[in-house]
Amino acid sequence: MSDDTANAAPVELFTDGACSGNPGPGGWGVVLRYGEHERELHGSDPVTTNNKMEMTAVIEGLAALTRPMPMVTIHTDSTYVLKGITEWMAGWKRNGWLTSAKKPVKNVDLWQRLDSECSRHGEVRWKWIKGHAGHADNERADALACRGRDDARP
Repeated sequence: MSDDTANAAPVELFTDGACSGNPGPGGWGVVLRYGEHERELHGSDPVTTNNKMEMTAVIEGLAALTRPMPMVTIHTDSTYVLKGITEWMAGWKRNGWLTSAKKPVKNVDLWQRLDSECSRHGEVRWKWIKGHAGHADNERADALACRGRDDARP
């Protein structure tokens, strides 16, 4: 890690996904904060699920970081993403991406991409934030996800 990267400001990602129907048109949104800099990202998928959009938001937020960072804090209102990455993934990897019931992990392609994006960086911290509870950055991520969802509608 270069001195430049080692002394880098911490990065924060506020992520959210939205879906109209499950499955249905969906969107994802990210507020990325790096020191004094902020960036908003969003995207869409015409036929998807809420869980996929929640995961895609985190993946795209991490992918937007052009170089490895020593610390990234991810704020999500998705217990699926939070528990998947902090509690379940180690077992899935140990079991060849099978659940404890020996069934294939749902959204394995996204979980593998998320794992790969996390491994590019130093410490990745995960924080759960209650959705739709007035937290300004979570509300911004939600609005971006809704914009993506609306873009995906026919």
